[in-house]
Amino acid sequence: MSDKLNHNWINGQQFTTTNSLQVVNPANGETIGEVPKVDAEAVKQSINAAHQAFNTWSNYTAEYRGAVLEQWAHNLLAKQEELATIMSEEQGKPYAEAYGEIGVCAKFIKWYAEEGKRIYGEIIPPSSPQQHISVIKQPVGVCGLITPWNFPGAMIARKVAPALAAGCTVIVKPSSETPRIAIAIFDELLATDIDAGVANIITGSASLISDTLFDDARVRKISFTGSTAIGKSLMKKAADNITRISLELGGNAPTIVLPDADLDQAANAVVENKFENTGQMCNGINTVLVHKDITTAFTNKVIERVKKLKVGPATDKNAQVGPLINHGAIDKVSTLVADAQSNGATVATGGQKLALSDFGLFYEPTVVTNVTADMNIAQEEIFGPVAPIIEFESVEEAIKIANASPYGLAAYFFTNNINTVYKISEQLEFGMIGVNGTQLSVPQAPFGGIKESGMGREGGHHGLDGFLELKYISLSLHE
Repeated sequence: MSDKLNHNWINGQQFTTTNSLQVVNPANGETIGEVPKVDAEAVKQSINAAHQAFNTWSNYTAEYRGAVLEQWAHNLLAKQEELATIMSEEQGKPYAEAYGEIGVCAKFIKWYAEEGKRIYGEIIPPSSPQQHISVIKQPVGVCGLITPWNFPGAMIARKVAPALAAGCTVIVKPSSETPRIAIAIFDELLATDIDAGVANIITGSASLISDTLFDDARVRKISFTGSTAIGKSLMKKAADNITRISLELGGNAPTIVLPDADLDQAANAVVENKFENTGQMCNGINTVLVHKDITTAFTNKVIERVKKLKVGPATDKNAQVGPLINHGAIDKVSTLVADAQSNGATVATGGQKLALSDFGLFYEPTVVTNVTADMNIAQEEIFGPVAPIIEFESVEEAIKIANASPYGLAAYFFTNNINTVYKISEQLEFGMIGVNGTQLSVPQAPFGGIKESGMGREGGHHGLDGFLELKYISLSLHE
């Protein structure tokens, strides 16, 4: 079939193969395109290209690299509607969310276009009169960037922009579920003044591509966003060449609603976060912990809002909740809800698949009550449009439930008592804390987790650190 996005980019040239991967619209199961399925030789070609381009790109001024990034952001905004349509079609998220995500891409790229100019070194007081000590920061080199399907545009920008700003060259491997939007975004990057080989994108088998990247010592850094299980396997592969690695992995984000919270404001924030991207968000709320004194009142407010959510394909511009990404995802959601019910939980609203298409990936926005912390629905990352509500009696109990998870990406809580804000924030074992709000992904702040949610940060000046090496220089002067 003909598809204008059926190509990769290697060394500044479009690259195609005879073997292809089909891309499916999760709203209806229709094949919407195909992308190359590269072999190991193509991966090696991309490494060669990135390695050869590194010396030139890393020696450009930060101002020059920033100008290229500014061009890229401009190109994306000029085609925001077209790109949003591509994203919605292959990922399933509502058009409004996809349109906003392209805007987020541009924000991250523009921010790093400026932040790359502020990669500062240090002058350190010497230990003797003849000694001068300085520390400089240099780009690590060739970087392999592996991105997920749930935010297939934003994650390209969040990884590629700081890498390029730091002076690195990149090889991007997007998810096979959503490769076309990644290629479309790369088309706009390659339409700038960027040198050939600086930015490469390849699609195909995740294991083949990652193994080839890890086997080549010229690849100095891998950045991966995805499941904790795969992240652990990549850490093992990184050991062979001591490849630097950063990981943004699974989450099981709790939100805690205290009795003194503004319940309407909290309900709005919880529903907005929980059902964004059909609940397929690593930092999305997984469990809602509510104090016993307000459980009924708060639950009713959440249910009222959830019942008003419009479910539909991206072609319905009024849709707020789309399909899940694949059959494995909806099966997991269905299983978790059924398991909770069998163990005493109650489905207060939703709880069923929706027959909006024969493909069967739509699921009702769901609220489950009478959930206990030991149920699978509370222990596992749901990654779907389901909000389990757990009642607690004290702040200490809520914090204990939240911290019992092996994950530590994001947590949220709602209170109007300023005295408890830092007390709870400091006790929660998570890399990011939202207080009276759930917006965490912004260009200027470090996004990332602790424990089994990964290592490293994306966003802020901290997002540059993973692409930079420290070099200490000691100069001894002779009299």
